[in-house]
Amino acid sequence: MHEVAVIEDAAAAEASLDPMRSKLLAALVEPGSATSLAAKVGLARQKVNYHLRTLERHGLVELVEERRKGNVTERVMQATAASFVISPTALAAVQPDPARSPDRLSARWLLALAAQLVRDVGALVTGAAKAQKRVATFAIDGEVRFASAADRAAFAEELTQCVTSLISKYHDESAEGGREHRMIVAVHPSVRGEKEH
Repeated sequence: MHEVAVIEDAAAAEASLDPMRSKLLAALVEPGSATSLAAKVGLARQKVNYHLRTLERHGLVELVEERRKGNVTERVMQATAASFVISPTALAAVQPDPARSPDRLSARWLLALAAQLVRDVGALVTGAAKAQKRVATFAIDGEVRFASAADRAAFAEELTQCVTSLISKYHDESAEGGREHRMIVAVHPSVRGEKEH
């Protein structure tokens, strides 16, 4: 089971967003059968089985083992990932395009960039899994507390200068066999969890 998987297909996204199927996916972090899941989610075994087959058809759950119980074969299933991210590719006709209105200070442009990041990294992860290879990535996540809007603006300016300098230092347009990498640097207000309010 993967830690995170990307859903790129619209029908698979629709299947995962059904409230009951979403509950089943969460429960199937640990292997389970329709019978064991029926008790957990309060639904008849036959209905659970129907939802499991739908999830299986879309690659969201997989068969772990089959057990004979009298005249019945019990299928034990498990989610293919502990969590899922829906790629903007699933909404191809309306997915955000950051090229439409680039604005470094716009939250909506940042959202479009984040959607592009999910789409691109999702495609890389899917391709790498099929090729049984790893994807070379790097990320930094942190928080900074600014004393004022002026400090935030100064930070953004200095960050821009540092990143531009690094790109100038390492970018080699003529490198034979070189591979381009996308880089996104974002700064936004932290979103506090319910317990912190």
